[in-house]
Amino acid sequence: MRDGRTIRHSTRYWIYYAENTRGRRAIRRDGHFLLPVRSICRQPYEGYVYNFETRTDPHSYLVKGFAVHNCTAPQRDENQLHAAVVELVALDGAEIKYSTVQNWYPGDENGVGGIYNFVTKRGDCRGRNSKISWTQVETGSAITWKYPSCILRGDGSSGEFHSVALANHRQQADTGTKMIHMGRNTRSTIVSKGISAGHGQNAYRGLVKILPGADGARNHTQCDSLLMGPHCGAHTFPYIEVKNPTAVVEHEATTSKISDDQLFYCLQRGISAEDAVNMIVNGFCKQVFRELPMEFAVEAQNLLAVSLEGAVG
Repeated sequence: MRDGRTIRHSTRYWIYYAENTRGRRAIRRDGHFLLPVRSICRQPYEGYVYNFETRTDPHSYLVKGFAVHNCTAPQRDENQLHAAVVELVALDGAEIKYSTVQNWYPGDENGVGGIYNFVTKRGDCRGRNSKISWTQVETGSAITWKYPSCILRGDGSSGEFHSVALANHRQQADTGTKMIHMGRNTRSTIVSKGISAGHGQNAYRGLVKILPGADGARNHTQCDSLLMGPHCGAHTFPYIEVKNPTAVVEHEATTSKISDDQLFYCLQRGISAEDAVNMIVNGFCKQVFRELPMEFAVEAQNLLAVSLEGAVG
């Protein structure tokens, strides 16, 4: 790159870089340019994903603040593919929170049609005391494979993963996370809530890896499953690798169902069976919902209610 040369990125942005200039200057680090931000603006955005092709460029770059990314797809009898790639990088003292509420078309009750939701997400905590939090609510898609990860390189860095995954009718949800501890005194928290109804199959698949240099690393994993019906399934595949004797790793898991006693208790107090199921499910998921922005939390509760219509009764 030549000093002072105009560099065009896509068709909308231009970067002017020159060394030894007065005022705000760019910093070059690891092959990238860190540029001072003079203004931050908001723009509405929608990316439309069709059958095995992308009609618009869905790349988003965020420096500060809050952004909403919205994707839609038409309903078809054949399956469609959504294969997104997300990468987060947090430097010294930075904190990133990435929230997803997914409601792709799940197909019909017999499993015809629906979206294949195969997503790659990676978070890299490179700086000291950096933090990355993944929060997701998965209610749609015929098949979902999603495993957001956190690579905890910086000393004192932390990673969080909060997830609700619903599998109804013939849906298959295989979700989880990877927490790789490399730096000293790193922390990670995993909270996974799986709901299975109809003939749905729900699986949690997670990796917690403590490397030799991760002195004082700590992890807590909580994996809960809720079964609604005799034909659904819940599966858990935790992988734990510890190579440092000072590390503390905790894993707890529960599997439960909505009992007849719970429904009877609500019915005796004038609450309909459908409302009772929604109350129980929302209470089951509240630990994840409170991590979402308020508007998203309300939307997530409504999506669960719609997706579970007729699941009990």
